[in-house]
Amino acid sequence: MSEVIIIVAVAKNNVIGNKGDIPWHISEDFQHFKEETMDYPCVMGDVTYESLPIKPLPGRENVVLTFDKDYHPPGTTVFYDFNDGIQYCKDKGYKKIFITGGATIYKIGMKIADKLMITRVHKDYKGDAFFPEIRDDEWELKESKKHHSEKEDVDFSFTIYTRKK
Repeated sequence: MSEVIIIVAVAKNNVIGNKGDIPWHISEDFQHFKEETMDYPCVMGDVTYESLPIKPLPGRENVVLTFDKDYHPPGTTVFYDFNDGIQYCKDKGYKKIFITGGATIYKIGMKIADKLMITRVHKDYKGDAFFPEIRDDEWELKESKKHHSEKEDVDFSFTIYTRKK
């Protein structure tokens, strides 16, 4: 049985991106993302894929969702339907499937995810992509660990939410 996990960094004002990029650079968060997702599939939209500094993400199956039938970046597995991409990962027997963005993919993923791994960035940022609301009647905060990024000079927390049964 596969566990479907949304992994994301979210600003205080729910911003997750601006003009196809992440508005902050917290190296501890990038390291956390790499450690958590290594050896597991990362399901993402084509805009998120194109924004990656390294394509494809090494050590992970890059499952890219697009409406463009001509879009086939090397080293990726492409799907035109979210559910088909998730089912493909389940059929391959992965224990964990990570949904890695962007905003539209997160919104769809919230309906099926078992867990949310959210880096809470304790600051507002300007942006044009937002994370959907986390409803208290659907999700329970299980863990929160505070940290500080010297380089970005910002506080952040690694949090884990699980779906209420």
